[in-house]
Amino acid sequence: MVNVIDKLLKSDEPSIQYKTRVNVLGEDPASSAIRELQEEIRTSPRVQRLLKQRHSSGRLEPVHNPYNKWTGAHWVFASLADIGFPPGDETLLPMRDQILECWLNPDYNRETVIIRPKLPTGVYRGVPIIEGRPRQHASQHANALWSILKLGLPDERLHELARLLMRWQWPDGGWNCDKHPKADTSSFFESILPLRGLALYAKTYDDPQARACAQRASEVFLCRKLYKRQSNGEIIRGDFVKLHYPCYWEYDILHGLKVMAESGFIADPRCAEALDMLEAKRLPDGGWPSEAVYYHVREGLSSRRDAQQELRVQRRAARGEGRLELVSWGGVSTRKMNPWVTVDALYVLRVAGRRSNAG
Repeated sequence: MVNVIDKLLKSDEPSIQYKTRVNVLGEDPASSAIRELQEEIRTSPRVQRLLKQRHSSGRLEPVHNPYNKWTGAHWVFASLADIGFPPGDETLLPMRDQILECWLNPDYNRETVIIRPKLPTGVYRGVPIIEGRPRQHASQHANALWSILKLGLPDERLHELARLLMRWQWPDGGWNCDKHPKADTSSFFESILPLRGLALYAKTYDDPQARACAQRASEVFLCRKLYKRQSNGEIIRGDFVKLHYPCYWEYDILHGLKVMAESGFIADPRCAEALDMLEAKRLPDGGWPSEAVYYHVREGLSSRRDAQQELRVQRRAARGEGRLELVSWGGVSTRKMNPWVTVDALYVLRVAGRRSNAG
């Protein structure tokens, strides 16, 4: 088998080199060599493309909608945090404020107890409390919490994000935005990012309450072995066992394992089956594929029909309905490794103690 780590270290992407050296090989992220590499990330074509749509104010277009999929400030911040952008860059503060102002808007977070819910789901402003459970997109607040901390741009307002997440946690340990009155089980989609965010918040501020909430959240996934139904052991969703990068707010086994590794839960024996499945997906070239993607990339237009389709995509993106990406993350191939998926898979296996399969 070709040494895949050598391939990753020779990548043209400084972010792939960084993630290999720090996450897979365990180099000190504070070392001068790694800091120099992060400076390469800061000026890389990928980062420049992600930040290309910055307004003169320093905020990212569309200024009014940082959640614009996948080009808004909310998503760009998460990408920068995941690919090793150097922490503490004050030029990103306007984007940070743009994100925090969105998710801490009092109207968005105002809670209302709904006595007689509208069926099937109704339309509600703020956070409806239905059958005693807050129905909120907790992944939004959590992704902001995690990415801002990861980028080394702390702010007192982060404590309010964490407080809201802990307040909205459901009895089974997770979160859900489902407004149907009978919904009583947490969502993988809404719970994986709060687990990630609260675990990092607990570590950063040594907060025992956040740590306990993260522990409870981990059980949502661990009791289902990260992808199986408790009732019959069947796969919950087909996409859960396909590999993607990035996952955004979506979920797959690699995303779940990555968060478990970051949060300190990867040693739990209930991760074993997901780890076995991840290892089984390794390709002969030593890496792992991207089996599906959650994004669309603007490519060169070759015909009037292409241009019309692109216009529709852009209009959907402007309304927050599209999934238009500013960069490609390697696309899909069943036979060729995707370096972003591969470096995360190797990280997970290293932290899980499966070193013989991690390089």
